[in-house]
Amino acid sequence: MECLLGIKFDDFVLIAADMTAAQSIIVMKTDENKLHELSNKLVMAVSGEPGDTTQFAEYIAKNIQLYKMRNTYELSPKEAATFTRRNLADALRSRTPYHVNVLLAGYDEEDGPQLYYMDYLASMACVDYAAHGYGGFFSLSIMDRHYLRSLSKEQGYELLKKCVKEVHERLIINLPNFKVQCIDKNGIQDLPDITRKDLM
Repeated sequence: MECLLGIKFDDFVLIAADMTAAQSIIVMKTDENKLHELSNKLVMAVSGEPGDTTQFAEYIAKNIQLYKMRNTYELSPKEAATFTRRNLADALRSRTPYHVNVLLAGYDEEDGPQLYYMDYLASMACVDYAAHGYGGFFSLSIMDRHYLRSLSKEQGYELLKKCVKEVHERLIINLPNFKVQCIDKNGIQDLPDITRKDLM
């Protein structure tokens, strides 16, 4: 029932996640933060089982911080994605697998912006745009049609709004609020949340 969206452009990455926490047919809250900052230029969006998402996100974040403290430099987005995928794969082959889907967005000084797609079966791909959840059924076609790597931040944000508007209109499940972050050479910036009121 959750929805994660990510789009990579020439100089930055936009990542968005719905803010709904639900159990069965009951909505618990609509201000849940599913975007986890792993380092100064690295964000992970996580969806899946409530306990697994929190535990997995904290485990990855703390280990990436530990790596920085031990080695005096941060992992690049590619290295962080490989580390995350390896942990998912190891857990998958144990008695306690994580049931989480991940979008990992970051900025590297050499390779520029990067976006990685991972699912609960520990498959990983570096992509230009991606989505997890039922919202992906509606938003991927919009990204496919309107995506250009050269779009500005404002245009990229409008593209995300188009995707969220389509999710609001077409998906029977209510996902009213989306948190949005931008990752570029200056670090992580919070962009205005996309809410139902903004799209009317």
